[in-house]
Amino acid sequence: PAVAAIVLDIDSPGGESGGVFDLADRVRAAAQIKPVWALANDMAYSAAYAIGSAASRLVVTRTAGVGSIGVIAMHADQSVRDAQDGIRYTTVFAGARKNDLNPHEPISDEAHALLKREVDRIYGLFVDTVARHRGLSTDAVRATEAGVFFGQDAVAAGLADAIGTFDDLLADLTAALSPPATRAFAPPGHLHSPRLEHVMNEPGTPADPGLGADPDRAVGAHPPMSIEDAQEIAELCALAGCPERIAAYLAARTPPAQVRSQLLAVRASGQEIHSHIAPDAAKPNPPSLHDNPLVQAARARAGKEK
Repeated sequence: PAVAAIVLDIDSPGGESGGVFDLADRVRAAAQIKPVWALANDMAYSAAYAIGSAASRLVVTRTAGVGSIGVIAMHADQSVRDAQDGIRYTTVFAGARKNDLNPHEPISDEAHALLKREVDRIYGLFVDTVARHRGLSTDAVRATEAGVFFGQDAVAAGLADAIGTFDDLLADLTAALSPPATRAFAPPGHLHSPRLEHVMNEPGTPADPGLGADPDRAVGAHPPMSIEDAQEIAELCALAGCPERIAAYLAARTPPAQVRSQLLAVRASGQEIHSHIAPDAAKPNPPSLHDNPLVQAARARAGKEK
């Protein structure tokens, strides 16, 4: 609950399909609660792309590749080599399909057809998963023909959102968690960047009227929030046992003093505030948000700009 966002640093050519779509669903479920950003650094192919596609935002490095949205299965027939080695296998089995895909025998037509049907079924799951997560049509996903896409081509194909480095992603995510005054909602017809549009529509960040925030009030009503204020808000919510309120307070840029008074008012009114006791709560020096990698990245970036 104390984690404000999640970053997936992916560098994988993929792997087996077993469990991958369940994992992608868990990533997507987390993205409905807090921002989950992924980076292809430098590979996110096949099963690895299935996982990355479930993130709220997917960034690729300049040399990174994504895609390979396809399924492959292979049967190795080593019966000729067995014969050369003077080995002959005899299988005793019950059930007509039990001996399918035996590597010591040539694959039968029935087994080949069975394997092809399973490959097509998994491929359908893969296509549907990517289409749903990336907002693409299934036809567009199938049209990739399991090809791989690099850099800007990946963005143009809709398989990624932007090009950047790991440090760029951390800095952008930090800015999204504590938006400056310039990230106010643009009036109708006003030009704005795709990045701004993505941040303002990030899951889990709308103002919560129950926290005293006015949903009709523009985000720019408060002055820019400093890193120190954001840290204080996060610590106040954590101490109150309601870290799920952090995102709403940050999105509305509610001053720490107002956050404190609202939390105290909630407790005084008798409303229930759930507390979560971490396993290391008894340690004398609990971890500080000053050690948060997002905060450190923001400060490092601010130092470079100065």
